[in-house]
Amino acid sequence: MFTDFKSDAPIFDAIRIVGGKFDSRDVLAIHGAIAQARALKDDKPIFDVARRLDDDADGLSQVEVDTLNAGLAAARAGAVNIAPIATGRQIGAAGLALIKEFEGLELKAYLCPAKVWTIGYGSTGPHVTPGQVITEAQADTLLQRDLDRFEDAVAKAAPGATQNQFDAMVCLAFNIGIGAFLKSSVLRLHKAGEHRAAAEAFGMWIKGGGRVLPGLQRRRAKEADLYRKLA
Repeated sequence: MFTDFKSDAPIFDAIRIVGGKFDSRDVLAIHGAIAQARALKDDKPIFDVARRLDDDADGLSQVEVDTLNAGLAAARAGAVNIAPIATGRQIGAAGLALIKEFEGLELKAYLCPAKVWTIGYGSTGPHVTPGQVITEAQADTLLQRDLDRFEDAVAKAAPGATQNQFDAMVCLAFNIGIGAFLKSSVLRLHKAGEHRAAAEAFGMWIKGGGRVLPGLQRRRAKEADLYRKLA
């Protein structure tokens, strides 16, 4: 029997994990899927929109399906976000500084180039509203809330990573989405022990909107340098 959602935020969180950051059309599509799910009393529209927004476009993996189910369960429970699966692993100072550097800090909500309301260190979702103002401490809290899920995913996918390798991969996953990271050459080569090739593979993720972006080139170069750095 279908149970209605008490909060939509975890659904947005789950789809972001699968597909990366949203643009304004994605936000509208997700709102529409949630409304359709309520009208039909069926979760299928939410899985359908997640499948369309999936970065790699090759179907949802079991990890991604589990993530969506966790988001739906959290939404029905009225949670603010998906509860992370504790792995005991957290990003270090170097990785956190890298994310903050490239995400940038904005204490007042703004429309990003993709026309999505954003605040803090690149935080997006239904919790961000026009005119919203937060403190730097609140921005740090939002960032850690977002990072929890990415830390857990990388920790499970690459349990033997050094701290610097872990930090670099969390930074990459935070930017491209967990679904894309789990199927990336970076992770595949890392798990195969081909660390030099894995570092070079960061450079594959430098395009946005079909073109090479200098900002992504700089970010990938720094992530690769961090990945290579001895602990």
